[in-house]
Amino acid sequence: MTKTDPREITLDILLEVLEEGRLGHLVLNQALLKYQYLEKQDRSFITKLTEGTLERLILLDAALDRFSKTKTEKMKPMIRTILRMSAYQILFMDRVPDAAVCNEAVKLAKKRKFQGLSGFVNGVLRTLSREKGKLEFTDPSVRFSIPGWMLSMWESDYGKEKAEQIAASFLKERPLTVRFNTSRASVEEILKSLESQGIAAEPTGFLDTVYSISGYDHLEAVEAFYEGLMTVQDPSSALAAHLAGIKAGDTVLDICSAPGGKTLHAADLLKGTGRVEARDLTEYKISLVEQNLFRCGFANVETKVWDARIFDPEMEEKADVVLADLPCSGLGIIGKKPDIKLRLKKEDLGELASLQREILSAASRYVKPGGTLLYSTCTVDRAENEENAAWILENLPFHKKDITGRLPGSLQADCRENQIQLLPGIHGCDGFFLAAFEKNRE
Repeated sequence: MTKTDPREITLDILLEVLEEGRLGHLVLNQALLKYQYLEKQDRSFITKLTEGTLERLILLDAALDRFSKTKTEKMKPMIRTILRMSAYQILFMDRVPDAAVCNEAVKLAKKRKFQGLSGFVNGVLRTLSREKGKLEFTDPSVRFSIPGWMLSMWESDYGKEKAEQIAASFLKERPLTVRFNTSRASVEEILKSLESQGIAAEPTGFLDTVYSISGYDHLEAVEAFYEGLMTVQDPSSALAAHLAGIKAGDTVLDICSAPGGKTLHAADLLKGTGRVEARDLTEYKISLVEQNLFRCGFANVETKVWDARIFDPEMEEKADVVLADLPCSGLGIIGKKPDIKLRLKKEDLGELASLQREILSAASRYVKPGGTLLYSTCTVDRAENEENAAWILENLPFHKKDITGRLPGSLQADCRENQIQLLPGIHGCDGFFLAAFEKNRE
């Protein structure tokens, strides 16, 4: 086993995420950057095995618990992680022979100084391999690998059919979506650049600047990306700056801006005029925004480290548009960050809704009379979305702004009370909530 064995790299990633509580997408991205010299096939294997194990963890544990006298929660963390990632390969990666999975798992256990448990690892996995055709789980929470409280909440809010569509969507592969910076180049020019590198681009059906792309290796090697002609952004997220109605000369404040997708979109819509100020809580988050700004070359953007809960008197009634895409439970992006469903607790939702209202109270004071507050989240939780929108109307000097006409035709029917809840698996995008408010002039 070499030092850069993909399974061993994956093991270390999963240990950091599942046993140390680190964020999955960050740990995976750091590992892929560290081992970028590996063949594309190996990097793809690491990505699929990491994300797949996190996505299917509840089902994997249920399967392992069927064939092990020691339940997963009682196992040593190293052994538990080796078994989980090996079970994923046996159940969901057909190209990997089961015998090879078992052998590699045993090697990993021995290499990590668990020789005494290598026989246990081998026995559990070989039994799983032999009996996997008989595995059947009637509990939808296990089948979709979604915590029971989460699925029950969605059933209550959206009905059983939609709840299961949402849960199932998180287990499907998703194309990468990008938004073109059309102040830098036309859609046609960017498409031509992608085509010259053999990269396929398909319209998403949302905005005419948002495409899904495939057929590339490193994103950083895509000319249109490193030249700043496009930005990674989900179609739902790209709607935020669009629905805010940003116009030439506006002052835009993005209060929770990292990693910068909406900031860049606002700057692009201004086409060199006006000003965007991008804020976030930490130097690290602002550095993510600045990396994207440097790549895209927008000169009309300033950045600032600021706690959005704290009112800044220097910005009082200075902004034509405030983009308030606030910290949330992230229930709409579990497909991209599967460890969310493993970390989040039901009681967290109320705390987040309260935090959002605290931020909105400060953010509302930055909007000029007649200006726009665009509230959005990447979740499907009513307390953080519809209930907070109602709270804004009841407690802050705003009224709803009509967004229906600015939505793609396919979404207009789902717009209720000038706000829209986008659902993964149903609308072809992340779960996202958007509502625009205009500040009263008196």
